[in-house]
Formats: sequence, C-alpha cells, structure tokens
Amino acid sequence: MIESERLEGKVLIAQGGGPTAVINQTLAGIVLEARKYPQVSKVYGAIRGVEGLVNENFLDLTQETSHNLEQVAQTPSSALLSTRVKPDRAYCHEIFRVLEAQGIRYFFYIGGNDSADTARIVNEEAKQVGYDLRVMHVPKTIDNDLMANDHTPGYGSAARFVVQAFMGINLDVKSLPGVYIGVIMGRNAGFLTAASAIAQNQPDDGPHLIYLPEREFSLDRFLHDLKQVYDRYGICIVAVSEGIRDYKGTPIIATLGRDLERDEHGNLALSGTGALGDLLAEEVRQRLQISRVRSDTFGYLQRSFLGVVSDVDQNEAREVGERAVQFAIWHDVDGSVTIQRTGNYSVDYRLANFEAVAAKTRLMPDDFINWEGNHVTESFRFYARPLLGSGLQIPSRVRAPKVEKVLKNENWEEIRGDENVTSDFH
Repeated sequence: MIESERLEGKVLIAQGGGPTAVINQTLAGIVLEARKYPQVSKVYGAIRGVEGLVNENFLDLTQETSHNLEQVAQTPSSALLSTRVKPDRAYCHEIFRVLEAQGIRYFFYIGGNDSADTARIVNEEAKQVGYDLRVMHVPKTIDNDLMANDHTPGYGSAARFVVQAFMGINLDVKSLPGVYIGVIMGRNAGFLTAASAIAQNQPDDGPHLIYLPEREFSLDRFLHDLKQVYDRYGICIVAVSEGIRDYKGTPIIATLGRDLERDEHGNLALSGTGALGDLLAEEVRQRLQISRVRSDTFGYLQRSFLGVVSDVDQNEAREVGERAVQFAIWHDVDGSVTIQRTGNYSVDYRLANFEAVAAKTRLMPDDFINWEGNHVTESFRFYARPLLGSGLQIPSRVRAPKVEKVLKNENWEEIRGDENVTSDFH
C-alpha cells in the first residue's frame, strides 16, 4: 500500500463520447492504480457517462477482480457504456451535487474535448462552494484532435485498422482494376484519413489521393486528380475524410440536397450514411466514364474492431490512466493529462490546464499535408508510423519474370472490348 496524507474519499470514473479499441485500458489503469491508495475508500464507475452520473447509476469497481479488469482492458468499446450528452453549466451543477452527496473526492472523466470542458466546469463548481475535489480529464479519441497532445489514446488502433483496410483494398483493386473511394471518420481533423497513406509500400500502391477537412475540396479538381492517376495506373484508390468541405466551409455531404440526419448537437451525422461515397462514385462514373467504381463508408468499423489493436496504443492508454491517478493523489492537482513525444519513439505524460484542451479542436499541421492538398507528406508518415504498433504485416507481390509471348496478339484487349483487362503486370 502507498502511504499518503492526501484527500480522503471515493473515486468516480466516467467514459464519454465515441468508444475506442483501448479506452478500457485507461479505465483499468485508473481503477487498479486508485485501489492502491489507503485514502481511497471506494472506486465507482458511472454507467453511461454523465447521464449515469446525474442519476447516481454507479458500479462499485472496488469489488471487481483484477483478473476481470485485465480481461475488460483487452476488450474494445466503453465498458461503462457512454453518452453523447454535452452538459451545459446547469447540467454540470447537477453533476457536482451528486459528487458532493456521494462523497466523491476524485473524479476522472475519460473523453475528448467536450469531456475536458465538462471536467473544467465541474472543477469550477467545486471551487465556488469550497468543496475539496480533484478533477482529471483523461484523453481519448480516435480523431486525434485534442489540443496540447502529440496524439491521443484510441487513434493508433483506429489508424492501424485504416492502414490494414487500405492494404487489403490495394490487393483487391489490383486484382480487378477500377476506382475505389473509402470514406473515413473525421469531421474537422484529417488525422485518421491521413493514416491510410501508411498502406503505400510500392510506387503504384494506393491510396493515390487523400482528401482532408483541413483543405478546400473541389469536385472538379478531384476528378482531374483522379483521371491523372487512373490514366497512369489503370486504377485509382482514394481516401476521403467524411468532413471534407467546399470553399465556403460547407461540408460536401450537405450539398446533396437531401434530408440528412443531425446529431443532438445539431451537426450533420456524417458517419451514419454512405451518401458522400455514393455521390463521389457517381460523379466519377458519369463525368469520367469509368464503369467500375466502388465506395465504402468505414463508419463504426474503425472504432472498436476486435483484434486490430496497436500495442503502443494499449500501453499508452493504460499508462495515461495510471498517471492521472498519480497526478490527482500524489501531486494533489486538477487538469487534463496529455501525451508528449520525447524521442523517436518515447513519450511522457504531463498535465495541462483544462482551458488548453476544453472545447478546442486540433487540426492537421500544414507540414503534414502536401502542397496540392490531395495527399500527405513524409513528415506525417514519420509522425504516424510508431503509433500503429508492432507486427504490421506488409503485403508481398509475385516477382517472377514475364514469359515471352508466342502469338503476340497485341489487339486482344481491343477485340474483347473489356476496359478492365491490362497487359501490364505490376
């Protein structure tokens, strides 16, 4: 046991926002670390985030076995379940009332920038009434868009999924040539879509084009870029962020003229529809006269895919939870835990003020995006590669030489009239 004369009381943990493949590593890290301290009387978990908190819907994690916690830690998605509720100040006041009534002295909220804002307001409420409470925001998001962080837990595993998916897409499209468009999560930040670039191992590998929310999207320029690639390779593989925008800043999906679903915050539900991929695919068919065009919307697939997890991501998600407890109990402070890169490759965990993270969005740096705005740079590849973890399988190709033709019927493709037949073996 660790001796300390710090604040005595209960710990409460909540998970908010979208799930990830490693968020339960953070949960386990907080629970197991907090249970070491004699001044912690109980460790509770709020079911469905702040909704469970205001309804006092708690689990007593003090009574959970270490073995099962380790099993949960290896399981994707939010073990305590989650919510999309975005609390205002009145809601946060109700959160604080429950914390005070329950004797909660340590509150850990695992989530993104909105969760950081909730933690900030709850912390302010406690100070206003003189209630001794330590509040910690613990980072999580596949979007990788938290300010003051080099990267965030959840991103590495989701990025690994995207990379492996595009490696498979490369193999598929080369087998039966055509155009493929993959739509990837990313409302405002393109980090996850950009990760697809790591799938490129050969000069003709895709994605050949990558479009991100940080750059203006032009349909005409997109078609021009695609035609150039298709004319060169006979295929074109495209990665597109769901949040791509036109020159006015309007999401391309909003230009479809359809009644699209909106979330509880009034944002267009970009991930719940294949409309963007369908729109782009149809434009390619109609305007470039390419018949074989396919699109997929990755949607929820990239968030909690079982078995596609970065070991680096897992380890950091666990450590960030442990460090959050140490900051709160050993150092007796509040704030948002951040991950900082200190070498190639190593990290450190530091504490930032809530204001540095809360309700802010980090975008892709300019030096991560190429000048044309249709791909990424080597700087991004250098940044992203370590986050994917170890054991990433690289596809192989047949390298045997061609056999010299006997009949030399150079016009076979024309006779057959099949645009998908090619005499080139890449």
